[in-house]
Amino acid sequence: MATVLLIEDDAESRRATAELFARDDWSILEAGDGEAGISLALKHLPDLILCDLLMPKASGFQVCRSIRQKLRLAKIIIISGRDYGVDRTSAIEAGADEYLVKPVCWENLREVIERVMPAPDGALQTGPLPQFVVPSTRVKFWGVRGSIPVPGSSTVGYGGNTSCVEVRADGEIIILDAGSGLRELGIALEEEFGDRPIRPTLLISHTHWDHIQGIPFFLPAYNQKNSLRVLGYEGARAGLATILASQMETSFFPVSLRDMPSAITIEELKEMEFSIGKVKVQARFLNHPGICVGYRLTTSNGSVAFLPDNEPYDLLKMSQAGPGKSDFAEARAYAADARSKLVEFLHGTDILIIDSQYTDEEYAQKVGWGHGSISSVVSLAIDAKVRKLFLFHHDPNHDDKAIDEIVEAARMLVMESGQPVEVEAAREGSEVWLGAKQTIH
Repeated sequence: MATVLLIEDDAESRRATAELFARDDWSILEAGDGEAGISLALKHLPDLILCDLLMPKASGFQVCRSIRQKLRLAKIIIISGRDYGVDRTSAIEAGADEYLVKPVCWENLREVIERVMPAPDGALQTGPLPQFVVPSTRVKFWGVRGSIPVPGSSTVGYGGNTSCVEVRADGEIIILDAGSGLRELGIALEEEFGDRPIRPTLLISHTHWDHIQGIPFFLPAYNQKNSLRVLGYEGARAGLATILASQMETSFFPVSLRDMPSAITIEELKEMEFSIGKVKVQARFLNHPGICVGYRLTTSNGSVAFLPDNEPYDLLKMSQAGPGKSDFAEARAYAADARSKLVEFLHGTDILIIDSQYTDEEYAQKVGWGHGSISSVVSLAIDAKVRKLFLFHHDPNHDDKAIDEIVEAARMLVMESGQPVEVEAAREGSEVWLGAKQTIH
């Protein structure tokens, strides 16, 4: 009797699918989230895995990669309510045998099963699967929120941790910002590396608290086998090292920065171009209170730009001057020039992760607060010919439903422009892979 593992967070959908397989005498295993699904797959070695795409704890793509990296077993079918070509490509490159769009009728599903499991008795073929090859550049979101962490049931879809993004590229581990998401990243790194040393490089965009508050809770920093290189520019009122150490003074935290057992080096950058191993890094000052920079990483497989806090120059400068004021023309010219330089900096970027905290209506009430608006971000991505736009630094007052609506509004603007820019909202746990072809989940 063949065994199927159903990984689906919707209990009713999982029950209905299980009934269909039971009619054909399958042995059935069930998991309500991605992590539980991976555990069951590794323990029971099912012949077939039917996996939902978007789930808590681990997405369908993460399930595929985890299984393919550890075991040559089963056939995996990803099922999703999203009919995006890039998702389909991502599924196959992550190790899935097929990608189906909901709703899926039993007849179609059975045809697919017979195709991917062609043995006459429906049993798993014993020939080796193609080896899963990890692309050289991977981006993973660990914290996507702005201002303050907001855990809770209304933010579980996109996540409530503040700014932290991991980039694996050309043998380097590069961390963009150290918000509260850094804590989960540290736990994952320790589990992955075990006894091997961990040597990441941390790029700090600026020293506002939501971008550095994860450092005291970064687990690898408490192990002397590890080293951490921290790079950034000066703070608004003090040097980078002073600011990072100050949040861990005894009045605020029981362990000081200098008492962390790992080897931590803090370097205050002066140049706007440098390299981390084979990765070329370009920096640019952004329009945000204090000293704040964005980074563009150029890897062997593509480019990633990270602009976590940025306000559009044009709206800000022109609103400060006002059409009736004498310096209006000068402000408009300055704004146009600043925006043009930013477009040049971002031109052709494969992945743009950018501050889009406010809707246009919210931004009108918060000009000068240092954050982006949806229409300004979309127009910037279009003009810079960005391939993939990730809306980032979600407002703490925006729940999952609000972010869904923002994404749809942004996609509508792109559709009206006629330009081929893909738009997603950054989601904790989601990944972007740059290989021969860009893939996401």
